[in-house]
Amino acid sequence: MSVLARLVLSTSEFANRRGLYLGRRSARIHVALYRRSGGRIGGHVPAWPGARILLLDHTGARSGTRRTSPVIYHRDGDMVAVTASKAGQPANPAWFHNLRAHPDTTIQIGRERRSVRARVASDEERDALWPAFVACFPGYAFYERNAGGRRIPIVILEPRATAQR
Repeated sequence: MSVLARLVLSTSEFANRRGLYLGRRSARIHVALYRRSGGRIGGHVPAWPGARILLLDHTGARSGTRRTSPVIYHRDGDMVAVTASKAGQPANPAWFHNLRAHPDTTIQIGRERRSVRARVASDEERDALWPAFVACFPGYAFYERNAGGRRIPIVILEPRATAQR
């Protein structure tokens, strides 16, 4: 593991042990850079090229406000999966609740936008997918230990027939 990779993991663990979660604070900048560069900037976790990031659009369950969150994903053919890790915090991220209320949404991978329908992975699917997430970004193992007994859900983003290109 490179020095940069160790630094990224240790910084993440340090912040999370202290309850610091920068998701909302940094998401706007991340999303703007990703969109402007077509995913060349912000398209993966620094020092972890296998930890690729997509932009996940979601609509507030109560507010109806449209938001976008950068999220690490795993892809297998047309199937795309994301984890609702919230960096190991004890509660699920807001986007998880929003997708449960409004499952039809869009994602952006690089310059490609897709229409998808979100669903929570079954226990069997989650058990099969979790090792792939840990392999691409070992911080997930820490997130799971740090989540206070919360089993981190995985969300499957299945293509809809009216995909945008």
